[in-house]
Amino acid sequence: MMLDTLYQEIILDHYKHPHGRGLRDPFDGEAHHVNPTCGDEITVRVPADFSDISYDGLGCSISQASASVMHDLLVGKTTGEIARIHEAFVALMQSRGQAEPDEDLLEDAVAFAGVAKFPARVKCALLPWMALKDAAARAGVDVTAEQVAEGTGGAR
Repeated sequence: MMLDTLYQEIILDHYKHPHGRGLRDPFDGEAHHVNPTCGDEITVRVPADFSDISYDGLGCSISQASASVMHDLLVGKTTGEIARIHEAFVALMQSRGQAEPDEDLLEDAVAFAGVAKFPARVKCALLPWMALKDAAARAGVDVTAEQVAEGTGGAR
């Protein structure tokens, strides 16, 4: 039970003290996503080199904390690294709480392992990550696992 408490504290800390919040220029891709079930919204902006990831949104602690954690994890990473982290986070969220998260890869994002047990909240946690994927695509960068498998993920 102590681990769940720690995870809740990490999520609440990122919600109360968000990292990277506020839409910034310059950017090459932008995406706005809405979760129709709960009304959460997020806009994500990325430059093609991922030197920054900026976002702004409204919603529950899970969606907003997830955006803050995503910012910390992905800024300055290569597209290959981003694709691996993105894939690992999506897999964790789709595991219904059965997956053992890779702490070295996911860092604070492991705090969302408990969220995976609640299907209605999974969409909240994934909202910024799906917006990031679309914003990256609009910037001409593919951060899906397929491009990593093809070996094109390391280029910036």
